[in-house]
Amino acid sequence: MDEKTRSLFEAALTLPEGHRVLLAERLLESLPADLREPLDDETFAAELDRRYDEFQRDPSVAVP
Repeated sequence: MDEKTRSLFEAALTLPEGHRVLLAERLLESLPADLREPLDDETFAAELDRRYDEFQRDPSVAVP
């Protein structure tokens, strides 16, 4: 990892959790489809549950 990438990574780690999630999602979306790892049904359901719980706790985390 070069210094610029390392610096960017370290800065990203200081972001609030919700911002890190959004950043990670956008980075994954920027990859070609064949490089994205599909989620199995159980993992996908757990992620949906996690996001719904997060939304229930703080509706402001929703992306319009």
